[in-house]
Amino acid sequence: MKTIIFSFVLLFITGISYSQTTTTNAGLPTKLEELTSPDFVRALAESGGICIIPIGIIEKHGMHLPIGTDLIDVREVCARAVQKEYAIVFPQFYFGQIFEAKHQPGAMAYSPELVWNILQETCDELNRNGITKIILVNGHGGNEHLLPYFCQAQLARQKNYAVYLFKPEESDDFTEKVSKLRKTNTGGHADEVETSEMIAHRPDLVHLDRAGLQSGADLSRLNLPFTYTGIWWYAKYPNHYAGDGQYASKEIGNLTLDNEAGQLAQMIKSIKADKNVIELQNEFYEKSLQPVKTGQ
Repeated sequence: MKTIIFSFVLLFITGISYSQTTTTNAGLPTKLEELTSPDFVRALAESGGICIIPIGIIEKHGMHLPIGTDLIDVREVCARAVQKEYAIVFPQFYFGQIFEAKHQPGAMAYSPELVWNILQETCDELNRNGITKIILVNGHGGNEHLLPYFCQAQLARQKNYAVYLFKPEESDDFTEKVSKLRKTNTGGHADEVETSEMIAHRPDLVHLDRAGLQSGADLSRLNLPFTYTGIWWYAKYPNHYAGDGQYASKEIGNLTLDNEAGQLAQMIKSIKADKNVIELQNEFYEKSLQPVKTGQ
């Protein structure tokens, strides 16, 4: 009993959330790296063959948040979700698209080929080990084009597994609750909401006194109608900071994290029961071998 009390006191003092410790279901850790080899086999059955890959990035987050913010936050969302619905959670995965931050210290911008190959081979290796359903959970805005294309590209050759991309939504009720608490109405990166998320579960990593040292205002340096160009983010936010994190609150952070975690838990449950995706994939693969025989 004393050990349990001490553990909770330690978590309170350090500001580390309980979900960052090993969470279990039927005695099983949720984190892949914490499973023994025999327990991994048990976890396959318990999870319904599901593994979640929380995808973050290493990049500047204003002057006040750690460069691993996206990775830390997305793993927290997954940790909260699998407490509700068991699934295996892949180790820290920080390979993604972040070329727009190469001018800032700490950004790890790997080549497009490496980013693609490591994600593809990770999925292939998970399948070789018995995983049949892989959920990608994105924690980084720079991946918003990459990951849907990655999912679509899985149809290029036949596979024995399915890849699902988590697409959270903001209900009117959720938006209203957050809006009432917010003190700013701009943002998008290291802003009031993202800073709130970090305060909610890792306050020890937040330096709120530094949040006002640089501007997170939109400079709007491009005016090109009907145009997309890769430099668009830098044109708006050269400080790699969008919004104002000074007004963050733990309440906003927990609302946001719990909203996504709740939806992810629902997704996990539905995917455990899903048989259609893989069946339809197999039907598609077979027909794609001889498209002229497909009924017209």
